[in-house]
Amino acid sequence: MNRFKAGDKVRFLNDVGGGIVVKVVDSKMALVAIEEGFEIPVLMSELIPTEEQSRQTSAQEVLQKEIIAKVQETEKQAEASRRESLRRFAKDPEPEGFYLAFVPHEQQWILTGLLDVIFVNNSPLSMYFSLNLIDNGRFTNVDHGLLKPYSKVLIETISREDINNWSKGYIQGILIPETSQNVFLPLHAAFDIKPNRFYKEGSYVMAQILGDKAIMVNLQQLTALKADNASAQPSKFDQTPQEFQPQIVREKALIDKHRKNPGEAIVDLHIGELLDNIAGLSSHDMYKIQLDYFHKTLNSAILNEYDKVTYIHGVGNGVLKNAIIKALENFEGVNNRMASMSKFGVGAIDVMIKEI
Repeated sequence: MNRFKAGDKVRFLNDVGGGIVVKVVDSKMALVAIEEGFEIPVLMSELIPTEEQSRQTSAQEVLQKEIIAKVQETEKQAEASRRESLRRFAKDPEPEGFYLAFVPHEQQWILTGLLDVIFVNNSPLSMYFSLNLIDNGRFTNVDHGLLKPYSKVLIETISREDINNWSKGYIQGILIPETSQNVFLPLHAAFDIKPNRFYKEGSYVMAQILGDKAIMVNLQQLTALKADNASAQPSKFDQTPQEFQPQIVREKALIDKHRKNPGEAIVDLHIGELLDNIAGLSSHDMYKIQLDYFHKTLNSAILNEYDKVTYIHGVGNGVLKNAIIKALENFEGVNNRMASMSKFGVGAIDVMIKEI
């Protein structure tokens, strides 16, 4: 590596005088302009920097180090902002497990604008993860790394035009407990989201651990990754392990809590059925809770291919019933009708997801 460059002020090592480097001829020779106006070739080994040049070089080195340090600090801050803690103690947080979330930037206009793709580790374990997208049978890794307990990482910010590229893929992960009484299996969860869901308001539900409305894909709950005693035992050397077949996972089947018959559910939206204690809640607060639960359960019913959900909204002033009917306009192919009066009176509505 050359010690000097064009423009450097130098002195001669074994002679009086010096000059300015005009050109670096090669690794051993430089062309130096002396005070008399001549340019003479001088061996690099015969040149030394002037005190002024040394000070300039030293100052440049200090400046370069400061710039590098600032860049490194900026990168650390950017990485820290990408990986943030969850709202663990939010009211009714999602079950411990692993989620892929699509969070609109504009929460008041959730059907337009950019989306943050976030991988969520809602568990007490660290995880080495790898997220891959699938396109025409090819796998593309888009992010990987270590995610700490109860934290999230921003994978990418995408436009609505990119949705098709991000709707299908899989996530793999190795769980790392500090101390545990359980052995945990690796996470291998595929996801396949219908792109048209991103354009339906009812698809976006309040994610308590994120604090925003999002499309939440439940990749796997932590309890499902606990190895039983048999699978936790070392395999014998002469046994061939069975090939693992990953399954496409669906969002958490909240609707199954209300299942009455195959493909049918009844959801009572009376506030007393949703909350144990309503002290301090205004009528508007209760209305928002009821409507939010309607969206969550209907979204779950659609994902789990239910045929019909009966919503008991009560008689009241009709505000909740009208809001439900209005919201159903955002669900393609979903119809509604008055529920059986002999069973529910006039305070219930049938939501027909599929024609029976």
